[in-house]
Amino acid sequence: MPVLTRLIPSPVVVDIRAGAIDDLATVLADQRISSSTGRLAIAISGGSGTVLRKRLEPQLPRAEWFEVGGGTLDDAIKLAEAIKKGRYDAVVGLGGGKIIDCAKFAAARVGLPLVAVATNLSHDGLCSPVATLDNDAGRGSYGVPNPIAVVIDLDIIREAPVRFVRSGIGDALSNISAIADWELAARERGEDIDGLAAAMARQAGEAVLRHPGGVGDDAFLQVLAEGLVLTGIAMSVSGDSRPASGACHEINHAFDLLFPKRAASHGEQCGLGAAFAMFLRGAREESLYMVEVLRRHGLPVTPEEIGFTVDEFVQVVEFAPQTRPGRYTILEHLNLSTDQIRDSYADYAKAIGS
Repeated sequence: MPVLTRLIPSPVVVDIRAGAIDDLATVLADQRISSSTGRLAIAISGGSGTVLRKRLEPQLPRAEWFEVGGGTLDDAIKLAEAIKKGRYDAVVGLGGGKIIDCAKFAAARVGLPLVAVATNLSHDGLCSPVATLDNDAGRGSYGVPNPIAVVIDLDIIREAPVRFVRSGIGDALSNISAIADWELAARERGEDIDGLAAAMARQAGEAVLRHPGGVGDDAFLQVLAEGLVLTGIAMSVSGDSRPASGACHEINHAFDLLFPKRAASHGEQCGLGAAFAMFLRGAREESLYMVEVLRRHGLPVTPEEIGFTVDEFVQVVEFAPQTRPGRYTILEHLNLSTDQIRDSYADYAKAIGS
């Protein structure tokens, strides 16, 4: 009988620990990504990236450093054009989400492997097969290969503003709502579920949800970092963002599109969206527990806490399905009117004691 299996697109190395960045050259050499004398194109920001450059230059003497202006498509194209002029073993994205997404896009464009060295845990994109970049139309998602290696130094994560960790928590917890939406689409529309991708994303979210630690604990940061990496791999396994994106992310995208100058962080909006979406689907106990955990970590659970009125939130929820045409979530399933959304939010606010 034939043995049937599949290859899972994932990094060859995931190094998450305190002090990991000091062993970057060793990791790259051991995994044959680049030898100690090999050449790397390293993308950094103009802020924290310059500090880390001074720290890493002695162990990476033949690296070339490229300062990335921001997180736009133009920035990523300029980076790719600059890298094309040299000969490199790999591209290293050293920084937050914008830098890593630019590096992902540039590496894919020039056909080089990418090493993601994350300096914060703001969202699950650090290991996903997607680069999210601002463009003339707003914001676009571009398919790219997974990073060949992921390095996360918990010492550096702790040095970043705590809001980045909180954002990552909201994004990780939203997996639970996203998987519930995927299962709803399977029941109502016959949509196929990739069981492995769903299991990975769900367990990543549950691990963060159930962990008793806080944003300053290494044990909690380890679980959060692992959860975000697993979520990225889950998206690679399924071939799209379904394991991590449902009504929660539709609500997030609606905030971004309707109020681009006032939108909160990705994870704050996704966490709020997930808690409300769980309430809408009738999972009241799960929704209230999610609210409790979000509050414990200092994340918002009402629109007022991120500077929006109830009327604006109703507008966001009503518009949200338009952000992902063809995606079926609890919002498309219920198809609530404006007044029904308002009434549902009033019930949610009362239930969470707001």
